[in-house]
Amino acid sequence: MISIQVYDPALCCSTGVCGTEIDSALVTFAADADWAKKQGITIERFNLSQQPLAFAENEVVKKFLERSGADALPLILMDGDIALAGRYPTRKELAQWAKIELTESETKTGCCSKRSNCC
Repeated sequence: MISIQVYDPALCCSTGVCGTEIDSALVTFAADADWAKKQGITIERFNLSQQPLAFAENEVVKKFLERSGADALPLILMDGDIALAGRYPTRKELAQWAKIELTESETKTGCCSKRSNCC
């Protein structure tokens, strides 16, 4: 199975539900990452403000930050190679990378989807 490393920008938390404003992209990705882990995908997340050494010690991430800056985060590595930058992957992309078939209900996204309780 694949291994995914997510290099988040400086965040107070990775869920998107900290503070007074909710970041729906983080909430959706947190749910999708949880789904992916249940499918056997290894996902590690690193927060720039809490784990800066993880960014400095990974040569791919270090070069990316030198070239593009922290504003280009998040950076998503799959098996050590850049898979995506600037946004979080969708559940469909995670499934495609891992060669997992999605059911129709698993592809629904957004506030009123069957997999979301945010409304």
